Amino acid sequence: MDEQKHRRRIHYRGKYPRRFEEKYKELHPEKYGEEIAHVLAKGNTPAGMHIPIMVREILDILAIRPGERGFDATLGYGGHTCAMLEKLAGKGHLISGDVDPIESAKTEARIRAKGIGPELWELRQMNFCQIDELVRETGPFDFVLADLGVSSMQIDNPERGFSYKSDGPLDLRLNPETGVSAAERLAEIDMDELAGMLTENADEPYAMEIARTIVRERRRHPVQTTAQLHELIARALRGVRLPDDLAGRAGGSAKKQVLAREELVKKSSARVFQALRIDINQEYEALYAFMEKLPDALAPGGRAAVLTFHSGEDRIVKKAFQAFFRQGVYEDIAREVVRPTREECRSNSRAHSTKLRWARKSSGQAGK
Repeated sequence: MDEQKHRRRIHYRGKYPRRFEEKYKELHPEKYGEEIAHVLAKGNTPAGMHIPIMVREILDILAIRPGERGFDATLGYGGHTCAMLEKLAGKGHLISGDVDPIESAKTEARIRAKGIGPELWELRQMNFCQIDELVRETGPFDFVLADLGVSSMQIDNPERGFSYKSDGPLDLRLNPETGVSAAERLAEIDMDELAGMLTENADEPYAMEIARTIVRERRRHPVQTTAQLHELIARALRGVRLPDDLAGRAGGSAKKQVLAREELVKKSSARVFQALRIDINQEYEALYAFMEKLPDALAPGGRAAVLTFHSGEDRIVKKAFQAFFRQGVYEDIAREVVRPTREECRSNSRAHSTKLRWARKSSGQAGK
């Protein structure tokens, strides 16, 4: 019998691994606690993990008491869910929803491993805009949280296609079992509609230049990977004038001009990926529906908190809370947006763009 050759672990250049699949220590936090602590201490998020944002502020707003019933509309990695379960202290009930079947299954396994049973917590694979269907079964909730951000473990995994920073299939679906991928969407959308989508969903200042380049180039080479899309964005921006802030920092230095151009491409790529993700997952439609249905999902005196990560989301949440407040449905709402502390932003770079708004339903309101 031939002896099997010993296969050494894949080596990577530099001090730290860069590819997602090579970060085997970060992907197994239960085995490599010291490595995880090191990554966190640098202000980074370990691969395959997600650091919950503004936990203290959310718990202060929701004021959860043992025995209450609540709904975490977007489970993600489960950080907020676990914090709310602690406040329930073994009494009451919490339901967590999530549209992503891949990550929600992993999160459920972690939470069950803590000894938390279905009598205290249950998971529903659902879009949060279906909250009215849930309430017909459960009755109204004392507290509701919706964290609208894409989780870090989704962004970091190149197989999901959420980021231009690593090459992978251009998918971007929160639930890859339904709908069309971003690659399929880009194959059929016309130039004017694409430019409009980039403007509406991400305020992209070079929407028409990018849309024109994508539509022209896809005739020869279908856009199927994140790297292809990133390259087309770079190509579209080669001839545009640098905005004043980048041009001012670059000055007359040729090297700084190159760096400024790279920064311009990175910012536009982030906005384009955001716009595509919002479009194919129908995120705005889901958020409008959720905000409209939220008052009927809250018990009298019930509290709601919503975390947003870009201006489009925040506008929808702000206007909905204000409209229902004027109608007397909510007895109090956030007058100003709540932002994460400087300390949290330093320890978690993905917290910078976060905005938190809240509302409390009028005590005498059984419905809208």
